[in-house]
Amino acid sequence: MTTDPIADYLTRIRNAIKSRHRVVDIPASGLKQEITKILFEKGYVLNYKFDAEAGPQGTIKIALKYHPVSKIPAIKKIERISKPGLRKYTGSSNLPRVMNGLGIAVLSTSKGVMTDKEARAANVGGEVLCYVS
Repeated sequence: MTTDPIADYLTRIRNAIKSRHRVVDIPASGLKQEITKILFEKGYVLNYKFDAEAGPQGTIKIALKYHPVSKIPAIKKIERISKPGLRKYTGSSNLPRVMNGLGIAVLSTSKGVMTDKEARAANVGGEVLCYVS
């Protein structure tokens, strides 16, 4: 059992990209499904599927996205920001911008998990989970 399931989730994606895997299986949870949905909506992963039959809590199968010709991955960098030992919270006025707006920051807010741009539009702050670029 890992003490930080979000860090484990991000590390599995990072390792799969470095190994040029096409699909990665990750143990499921509600927060991981929300983050996966955001990555899919923003075009960082090709597709995803929740498999409730596999394992006690189910798994998420994520199809990673690569450029068709050059095989460069869509996710260049994925980094955990708020950790169990040091939580990082931000207000609506101080929301982070990743790569000057080219990347996304995933936040857990009172209105659910959302990107920095969505949080700015909804005028809410929260815990900064990760940066994706």
